[in-house]
Amino acid sequence: MNNIGKYLVIAFKGICMGAADVIPGVSGGTIAFLMGIYRELVESIKSVNLTNLKLLFSGKVGEFWRAVNGAFLVSLIGGILISIFSLARLMKYLLEFHPVPLWSFFFGLILASAIYILRELDKWNVSNIVSLIVGIAVAAYICLITPGQTPEAFWFVFLSGAIAVCAMILPGISGSFILLLLGKYAFIMGAVTSLNVPVLAVFAAGAVVGILSFSRLLSWLLKKYYMQTIALLSGFMIGSLIKVWPWKEAVPLDGGLPGEGAVPLIDRPVLPFHFEEITGLSAQTGQALIFVLTGIAVVLVIEMVARRQKKNALD
Repeated sequence: MNNIGKYLVIAFKGICMGAADVIPGVSGGTIAFLMGIYRELVESIKSVNLTNLKLLFSGKVGEFWRAVNGAFLVSLIGGILISIFSLARLMKYLLEFHPVPLWSFFFGLILASAIYILRELDKWNVSNIVSLIVGIAVAAYICLITPGQTPEAFWFVFLSGAIAVCAMILPGISGSFILLLLGKYAFIMGAVTSLNVPVLAVFAAGAVVGILSFSRLLSWLLKKYYMQTIALLSGFMIGSLIKVWPWKEAVPLDGGLPGEGAVPLIDRPVLPFHFEEITGLSAQTGQALIFVLTGIAVVLVIEMVARRQKKNALD
């Protein structure tokens, strides 16, 4: 395969990663792992360091490009961006007009992903169990105390980008999932759809800082404490199911009145029949179940692909 064909394939893999990163519960890192570019991705990110940046600033552009695997990164990131900008409008539309089926789909994705990751644990020792419980407790606490609307100030957008992008190099947890926990998923999708350049620029700056700062730490954790990290991530995802529960009630924080714009609201999960009582809308229980099962099926398909690729690699 010539170089153009090679990098078109990498761009296609980036498109698949971008699609995964737009959907909470499916990790771009997982897709990179399945498509055989995970190690190259991590190593390429690590290579963007002070030593190689000095090559760029001293005018040795070609050496810098080769040192950071520039053609690979540009092809991959280009594919990711194409996918994100293509799907963001669809996600924004579904969040506005079909929230219950969409949240149900996310619920199925995250539930199945958490269970799939838990299967990586080789034994249920004290440290793994504690990590799992801590992950569940922390995520559940964040979901229950985080207002439905978090700050839209640039500092929080920057922070959201820095934290969410770390999911790119963590198989099993997605950037969109992190944005959900931070209450910024719909906001960022809206910024992508409307091409809100200032917000996107700040978010991108946070992403660059985040991935360069935390990639080594995350890589080290996975190498030194792999099982505990996997258990923690699984717990984090299980606890976050509160956030993607399809039926929610907006409860004013600190006893404020719902009509007061200055009072932040917290989304609390409710049962379908209670949702119908407080909103007057259909709970769409049948559709919700179908989309939960669809989300689970998507993860099962990804798992089957992973098994087949692993088998082919061994053969």
